[in-house]
Amino acid sequence: MPLPIEDEHRALADSAAAFARRHAPMAATRDDLAGLGAGKRPRHWDALVRQGLHAVHLPEEHGGAGAGLMELAVVTEQLGRALVPGPFLPTAIAGAVVAASAASAARDRLLAAYAGGATGALVTTSGLVATREADGWRVDGACLPVLGLPGAEEIVVRAAVAGDARRTLWFRLAPAETAVVHADEGTDLTRPVGRLELADHRVSDDDVLKPPDQSRADLIVTTVLAAEAAGIASWCLAAAVEYVRAREQFGRPVGAFQAVQHKAALMLVRAETACAAAWDAARAEHQPDDQRRLAAAAAAVTALPAGIDAAFECVMLHGGIGFTWEHDAHLYWRRALSIASSAGAEEEWARRLGAAALTGARDFTFVDEDAFPELRAGVRRVLDEVEALPAAPGENERFAVRGGPRRARLAEAGLVAPHYPPPYGLAAGPGEQSVIAEEFARRGISQPTTVIGEWVLPTILEHGTPEQRERFVQPTLRGEVVWCQLFSEPGAGSDLAALTTRAGRVPGGWSITGQKVWTSGAHEADWGVCLARTDPDAPKHGGLSYFLVDMRTPGVDVRPLKQATGRSEFNEVFLDDVFVPDECLVSEPGHGWRLATTTLSNERLSMGGMLTHGSAGTVRALIERGDHAASREEAVRVLGRNTARETALSALALRGALARLSGRDLGAETSVQKVFSAIAQRDGSRALISLLGPAGTVSAGGYAIDHIGLPSVLFGGGTIEIQLNVIARRVLGLPRQDT
Repeated sequence: MPLPIEDEHRALADSAAAFARRHAPMAATRDDLAGLGAGKRPRHWDALVRQGLHAVHLPEEHGGAGAGLMELAVVTEQLGRALVPGPFLPTAIAGAVVAASAASAARDRLLAAYAGGATGALVTTSGLVATREADGWRVDGACLPVLGLPGAEEIVVRAAVAGDARRTLWFRLAPAETAVVHADEGTDLTRPVGRLELADHRVSDDDVLKPPDQSRADLIVTTVLAAEAAGIASWCLAAAVEYVRAREQFGRPVGAFQAVQHKAALMLVRAETACAAAWDAARAEHQPDDQRRLAAAAAAVTALPAGIDAAFECVMLHGGIGFTWEHDAHLYWRRALSIASSAGAEEEWARRLGAAALTGARDFTFVDEDAFPELRAGVRRVLDEVEALPAAPGENERFAVRGGPRRARLAEAGLVAPHYPPPYGLAAGPGEQSVIAEEFARRGISQPTTVIGEWVLPTILEHGTPEQRERFVQPTLRGEVVWCQLFSEPGAGSDLAALTTRAGRVPGGWSITGQKVWTSGAHEADWGVCLARTDPDAPKHGGLSYFLVDMRTPGVDVRPLKQATGRSEFNEVFLDDVFVPDECLVSEPGHGWRLATTTLSNERLSMGGMLTHGSAGTVRALIERGDHAASREEAVRVLGRNTARETALSALALRGALARLSGRDLGAETSVQKVFSAIAQRDGSRALISLLGPAGTVSAGGYAIDHIGLPSVLFGGGTIEIQLNVIARRVLGLPRQDT
């Protein structure tokens, strides 16, 4: 899904994309590479100014459109996708940072110039030092390379103040012989880059800007760069998929080969996470300083490297043709490298994010505090009642899976599964679910869950009989019934439809015989939902039926499996002539596959950012306890990277929730969340282990066990590789390989 969600933002994106197609075709860019690298105004600049894209974010009183950072990010993504050359990005960044500063004569002059079409650049790299003198300031030194500097007509400079490490001088650069711009040969051939050298350069007080808030300036820069990286990743994905669909080898499209499909699917994951990170940074514009710092650093750590990786994989999927000068892929690759480098060192951004995450967390609430006041008041009343009730055995302040008076009251109020329709829930949409979650969190209470029932109950609600709904739904919500899922078999894991458990007709019902394995919680479950083959002659997906099995029935033998962690959470279950009455068959015989994949449209809102393994919280606890052998700085960087992954996941989930509120197709977000969640836990847990040293030789602290327990998450719901297959074929439309 592209960066914009709201209708007006989508219209703006369409307008920017149409402009790029009309005024900045790639052929014209290639014809003018020499001039572009030297800072020459591109031929499309005047048209871009007439359309107002350059000033969409500038204040209305200075000639801009008065929009904000989100609108600028929307335009930047589309222009980046088209590799529009020239000064747009550096000019937009300079103007946005100036607009974020307090009122001054220099600010007014600069904003008027930018709105009028002047090109610009922002110099914030090190190397320039300002000294206060009687009649103003003197600045000396040379900066590091800056994008857009050659040819820029209005340059904004930040210099360190001599003798005061905490102060900086921001000013408009007045043309003078003491200021020289040296053009460099840029990595990005479509945009100039250079260094500013100042020798005894005088700055009058009229040209001095009031320093913008640093967190706001950082947010602006990283958001705009991240949006362009998202556009680059989007183009690279589309180009690669188009090529592998058409290119044939060994008599079939190369896109039919699994290795190619996995590369393409991972490109989609990178593109979606880059987009989510850029979008999340843009929405932080008017949030508090701590939120801006977290969002800016997360965008730098997530989106900018994703642009580089997507461009690299685009070249690789094209093969030799992608490595030629004539192919456009290397131009996108160069652009991605250039903007990522201009943001600063990736490891430094990881450190900054980790430092911010030591004491703060990104806020993903999306409803106002005064939204749904009656619902809030009702939830608070129920929680007051619940907290006053006694805890039953096995029930604690988190309202455990097993029932008790607290859990029963929550179920009665529709708060166990608020997204379910009445009388089981409140038919709560994403906004209402968010409010309910906020109220639970405010009390420090985790929302109750039916665990496996989260998958079982929607199927019963949609396909079950009234008697089945009456028998199972409310008791499950009250915690009186606990479920397990009897799906996987020794010979049918990822290929679930290959299962061999048989169900044959007997008087009054069915007799089920077979073996299930990797069944979570079967040793504690009251009931199991079982897929069994009722028609051996039907196609393998068509001969399955969906049964509800009482786990106390004679013939059910549950044997716990001891895992590598030493725990026994999984089980193998033997079914030996187990009788299941007709009233426990859901829907019709042969409909089992369709039922097994059921997901109601009002599915539970999941923000998806909290990870079971390798979480930011685990790394934070490790740092607080001093359990790391690596340096604290390295541990903080790992915290930063793990936080970036969780932030991207939460941003994906929030975008999905807002899309549902707008009645939009979620696109690839759900599939991407599944894959990226697994990747994030795998990589995050491995990074955690890298910090331990001798602490990893003992089980104390649980850090090593955290890593050893990874397979339970990575296998559940399909491995990363299976999910990549799903994305490649169902989302990207790549062909199946003939067998």
